[in-house]
Amino acid sequence: MSERVAIVGDGQMGLVLAALAAERGLPCRLWGRNDQAMADLASTRRSPHRLPDFVLPDGVEVTADDGRILSDATIVVNCVPTQFIRSTWQRLGAPPPGVPVVSVSKGVENGTLLRPTQVIADAIGDDPSGPRRPMCALSGPTIAAELARRLPATMVAAADDISTAARVQDLFSTPWMRIYRLDDLVGVEIAGATKNVIALAAGMIDGLDAGYNAKSALLCRGLAEIARLGAAMGARVDTFFGVAGVGDLATTCFCPEGRNRTCGERLGRGESLDSILASMNSVVEGVATTRSVVRIAADRNVDMPITVAVHEILFGSLSPREAIGILMSRHAKAERIG
Repeated sequence: MSERVAIVGDGQMGLVLAALAAERGLPCRLWGRNDQAMADLASTRRSPHRLPDFVLPDGVEVTADDGRILSDATIVVNCVPTQFIRSTWQRLGAPPPGVPVVSVSKGVENGTLLRPTQVIADAIGDDPSGPRRPMCALSGPTIAAELARRLPATMVAAADDISTAARVQDLFSTPWMRIYRLDDLVGVEIAGATKNVIALAAGMIDGLDAGYNAKSALLCRGLAEIARLGAAMGARVDTFFGVAGVGDLATTCFCPEGRNRTCGERLGRGESLDSILASMNSVVEGVATTRSVVRIAADRNVDMPITVAVHEILFGSLSPREAIGILMSRHAKAERIG
């Protein structure tokens, strides 16, 4: 079938995926909530604060019209930061019946502790007793500035219905973007959310100049925490050792452009969280997600010492240097993954 793609959200991934759809020759609309910003994007085809060197293809229609974006779409892509998903979809309403929604958001909603696809379904009023709308998570190690330059990358499309994942795989596959498919929606969304928490800690290691040994140890033990939580939520442990798990975790923790890693580095150098967030143009998803993950871990009795330490640094009185001392002095035990 010939897809008509609707992109909800004009952030970095929204821009890149809109360009990718246009490159495939597909009709594509891109929606953002700010009338003036969308008018500027439509006119200049540029978004200098998000991707300075990026040019949006002319084939992408840009709109701030709530009623137009979903009207004739055959597939919808949610590119809205997690804590804004609910208000956005309550504003836009439901896509046409049966139209799949693909989410690239990485987080867990505060308060409800729902994953992005769950928040979307709840916000648009999908009837749990009726036919299930196809939902898919598209995730992986994808620094948007690299995607904008068409550097080689991989992602994974995950859905409970593997045919939906295969449809998304076909839609976004290009010579420079390889998409895998998977039927572990829970695992892929949990991996995408929790890696941002560990990336905050990785940045703190950088800010403290604690070294590569410490950072590699953090990634290994952070991955173990992520896998334990995922297993407790019904995900498959092997998902966390794939593209959406360790692949995304490594990229986020090491890439200088990563927002979560950068935020953590600045915390490690002694800046306050409030001043860091006020100075950044984009949402640091890991900050809000840390609150949610700590609650889920406590509810399910999952041991996540790194995540708890990040939470106390962000919202308590613990310093990054003190946190390292506490983690290094934990009782010695056998290594365990998952």
